[in-house]
Amino acid sequence: MRPLAVLALVLAMPMRAEAQSPIVIRAGEVLDGTGRALGPSTIVVRGSSIAELIASGSRQPTYDLSGLTVMPGGIDTHVHIASHFDPDGRVHRARDDSPESRESLALYVAENAYVTLQSGITTVQSMGARIDGPVRDAIARGVLPGPRLLTTYEWVTEGSEQQLRAAVRERVAAGADAVKIFASRSIREGGVPTLSQAQLSAACDEADRQGVRAIVHAHAAEAVMRAARAGCTTVEHGGLADGPALDAMAEAGVFYDPHTSLVIQNYLDNKERFLGVGNYTEEGFRQMEELLVGMRNVFALALQRPRLRIVFGTDALAGSHGRNWEELIYRVEVGGQAPMAAVVSATSLAAASLGLGDEIGTLAPGFDADLIAVEGNPAEDITALRRVIFVMKGGVVYRNDARSN
Repeated sequence: MRPLAVLALVLAMPMRAEAQSPIVIRAGEVLDGTGRALGPSTIVVRGSSIAELIASGSRQPTYDLSGLTVMPGGIDTHVHIASHFDPDGRVHRARDDSPESRESLALYVAENAYVTLQSGITTVQSMGARIDGPVRDAIARGVLPGPRLLTTYEWVTEGSEQQLRAAVRERVAAGADAVKIFASRSIREGGVPTLSQAQLSAACDEADRQGVRAIVHAHAAEAVMRAARAGCTTVEHGGLADGPALDAMAEAGVFYDPHTSLVIQNYLDNKERFLGVGNYTEEGFRQMEELLVGMRNVFALALQRPRLRIVFGTDALAGSHGRNWEELIYRVEVGGQAPMAAVVSATSLAAASLGLGDEIGTLAPGFDADLIAVEGNPAEDITALRRVIFVMKGGVVYRNDARSN
């Protein structure tokens, strides 16, 4: 992204008033993020929080969204916010001889954050790079427009039990919000387990000792089961999971973040931009094509387990930032998930998986004012999420195409 373009984004940002007047929003329908549709409502926002939610009211609205559905902003629990295509059109290669400066990389991250926020995703968890940290902090200070950003920094991948524990401590000391632990190979390399039960248990235990969540990359069924036994917080992917592995997660109370479509389809659509980089080989692409069908079958099995806590994550990377909702739409239209359950997975349930269930993901008094408005009702027609026209994060409006205020 050109530096002047980022500067334009910053200059266009809403300004925070020192003594902000209450914001009154009139909504035609409200989905509260916990599975309830509340009907026409008035939402009062004070500062960064929701102060009141009433069934009706005569107060003059600051924003009249009476023809729209208002719901909590989306929460994507798995993105790669720094992933982008370089000026040569190829996916960015992080290497020692890369000509790209840290400043240039930060601008790409800012661009990805901006388009993600504009799409109605108000919180993301990035897995992860060191550049995430300063961008996260700039967004939190209100000087960059973007979703609330949590990051794991680099993944914890290999080593002895002691080395894995040390790697977890290093990430936390550096400011990571959680740690991502690689317990299996990429699906492009067969997805086989890479950490023993003892190794994975040590890493997850150290994360717990450090007070952060343990997020485990696992494709093979055995890797998923090891993650459940280790007491991790969330399992990512699970592309080769089976019934017993899904049961193990459900019984352990582990959150499950499957990636059913967006990430694989994005790879296939942009094959020429990835092919030849790292493990992006012809064989790797064949494995990913098979995964499109395989993940649909795994997701169907997961839906048969009502105790399994399925959250919304996309694995968004270069080419798919800002299209996050397509994953949820696929889960409903192809995967068979009920629309309201899908909405919950991307709001209150996703917030719970981040340890923020008391702060975001629910439209109710006392929660952060992260709100979006869409044309249509996602609980009836999930494709309404493609028609986001209003975005508020922390009480600040970042998008308003309704122009009815």
